[in-house]
Amino acid sequence: MFSASKLTPDQKDALTRWAADGATMSDLQKNLKDEFGISITYMDTRFLVLDLGLELKEEKKAEEPKPEEPVEVVATGKVSVSMDQITLPGALVSGKVTFSDGETGIWVVDEAGRPGLDTDKPGYRPSQADIVEFQTQLRALIQKSGL
Repeated sequence: MFSASKLTPDQKDALTRWAADGATMSDLQKNLKDEFGISITYMDTRFLVLDLGLELKEEKKAEEPKPEEPVEVVATGKVSVSMDQITLPGALVSGKVTFSDGETGIWVVDEAGRPGLDTDKPGYRPSQADIVEFQTQLRALIQKSGL
């Protein structure tokens, strides 16, 4: 294990100067080797910094990109409902819906006749007008299919 007592005053001054100039632990380790021929481990460099009371300037981490603002979906004013060619397991009929604000989901009517809706956006609630339009189109699709 390397000790700070093995360094000369000039070497200690150089370490202090490098630290003040913003050197990292790796920089100090490399500079010791290049300037003074002292090859020490990263851990020994860490202990040396502590022994000499050096304060390393932490580089500011690159700011993480802020999450993009959610894309505002422009309302089309139209609800579209389609029926699957192959019905989902456990359903009497199933299909897809796109609401006027662009949100999409999967709808089902189970074998007991209970409707269900699973939107792609958790917690999404379509507007009352969209619900009425969805129900109207769904009823027409089911009647047209002969069920």
